[in-house]
Amino acid sequence: MIKNVSVIGAGTMGNGIAHVFAQHHFNVTLIDISEQQLQKAIGIISKNLDRQIAKELISEEQKAVILQHIQTETDISEGVATAQLVVEAATENESIKLQLFKQADEAAPPDCILASNTSSISITRIAAATQRPQQVIGMHFMNPVPVMKLVEVINGYTTSNYVTGTIVELSKQLGKTPALANDYPGFVANRILMPMINEAIYTLHEGVADVEAIDTIMKLGMAHPMGPLQLADFIGLDVCLSILQVLYNGFGSPKYAPCPLLVNMVASKKLGVKTGEGFYTYLPGSKDLVVSDKFRK
Repeated sequence: MIKNVSVIGAGTMGNGIAHVFAQHHFNVTLIDISEQQLQKAIGIISKNLDRQIAKELISEEQKAVILQHIQTETDISEGVATAQLVVEAATENESIKLQLFKQADEAAPPDCILASNTSSISITRIAAATQRPQQVIGMHFMNPVPVMKLVEVINGYTTSNYVTGTIVELSKQLGKTPALANDYPGFVANRILMPMINEAIYTLHEGVADVEAIDTIMKLGMAHPMGPLQLADFIGLDVCLSILQVLYNGFGSPKYAPCPLLVNMVASKKLGVKTGEGFYTYLPGSKDLVVSDKFRK
């Protein structure tokens, strides 16, 4: 029975993953090199728990217990020393992930499973950075983690059936629905999603329609809860670009080539929600969806 979980990375995905594990009675160690980021993450988890209280999903007493299940650590070796499962949720950068897995492999107990929340990077290549490739797997949560039900479970080339079965059952314990995928660029979710987002950006770039029209057509015509341009802002345009580059390099097909508009927006640091501007402008405290001045007629 897995009870001790270490989460590497205290950003949006990391704090969401820590939240969900702690809420389901796991002992969680949240690891990040920045103490400031760790404290920020605990604050975000606390606020998200308050939202659950407001919706009468949990009580104040349950919130206190959940927070008690989370401890923080800035040293990765200390943070994974007693882990039965490590979930890496660092930035979507292959060299960073390889280094983190090498460190976790050296410090974690021999029977510990090492999972990555990567949305596109090869699990097989990540596993090759360790001495336990059969115990490495992809565990791709969706954002926001406490709300979204899916966990995309990705088998590397040498992932054992036992590890796959363990992670599938663990996902169910978290109240999630696991879906299995094999290790090809983008897996399933982003192999399908990112070309759609890229095509929406091309549609804007080529003047076929404006931001609002593109998103409205996809929301009302295709029953998408969020238009592809708004979704790109939510994901982060830098993350979208990174995933498209993985797809383009992995398949060598021009259909995955990132739109020049996306490349320019990332270069200009217009990354979406996290920078306050992408295809839309995001003002603190406002929920209004306002098209960026750059794309307004």
